[in-house]
Amino acid sequence: MAALRSLPALLLIVLAGLGLVGCATQVPGPIREAPALDLTPDEIRAAPMHFDGATIRWGGIIATVENRVDHALIHVVSRPLELNGRPRKTDVGHGRFLAQVPGFVDPAIYTLGRELTVRGKVAGIKRLTVGEFEYPYVLVQVEVKHLWPIREPLPDYSYPHHYPYHYPPWWYNPWYDPWFPQRYPPYRPHVR
Repeated sequence: MAALRSLPALLLIVLAGLGLVGCATQVPGPIREAPALDLTPDEIRAAPMHFDGATIRWGGIIATVENRVDHALIHVVSRPLELNGRPRKTDVGHGRFLAQVPGFVDPAIYTLGRELTVRGKVAGIKRLTVGEFEYPYVLVQVEVKHLWPIREPLPDYSYPHHYPYHYPPWWYNPWYDPWFPQRYPPYRPHVR
């Protein structure tokens, strides 16, 4: 009988916890949701007149930021997106695009190499130079943008530095470690 009385309270606690987890994300909804047409900058660059005004969700790595009088142009090297809208860590890309953001964008925050995802409307092609090469950027009038936090580097777990100190702990026994090179006869040294 007591278990039946505590069941609604337990259910309420679980639902409140799920609600807090759902609110924990700070990624804007339009960034998380992909538009109906999942176009790439290369596809739009091939036929810009067909996709003028199309809604896109693109992301990538920031190359440069130019602040103009009433807007900023962010040069972005495009990358495929993960399911949550974050650019993947890959060298595969779809070219470059220009994100036109209203107002001022601080180049000390939007620095080279930061990951950015935008959602907006295609506004044609703008030709700018990259070095001495004239490059046809797809211009995007940004409605929503999200600058992703810097990824923390993964620790190097290669032996012998996969412990937080310079020697194995007292309980470490290489004779029973399946990942350690065998020291049984015949001796085979660990080769990298």
